[in-house]
Amino acid sequence: MKWYWGIAGSFLLVLVGLMLGKKLTSTVLAIYLAASLFAYLVYAYDKSAARRQQWRIPERNLHLIALIGGWPGALLAQQRLRHKSKKGEFLLVFWATVALNCGLLWWWVR
Repeated sequence: MKWYWGIAGSFLLVLVGLMLGKKLTSTVLAIYLAASLFAYLVYAYDKSAARRQQWRIPERNLHLIALIGGWPGALLAQQRLRHKSKKGEFLLVFWATVALNCGLLWWWVR
């Protein structure tokens, strides 16, 4: 198993556990899943636009999608599509958004 599947899958299991423990509603889980799917599709579109040398999605928008809960899908897209996976400054901000999102989730459920 690739490391990024482990991170995304583990986070999903944590969400399911929080839902089963009545700390989160199924709506929150659905929001994370929808945001992750949206993030993956946006990354795929941006990768395609980059190849065609067309208008690109601003990086701040990619980070915002990750921050609102789409980071698992963004992580999968980065690795599977090889998009934004080597750009150091982008990855630094990306992982900061992951930490912030997880921190806010922890604050909410504690």
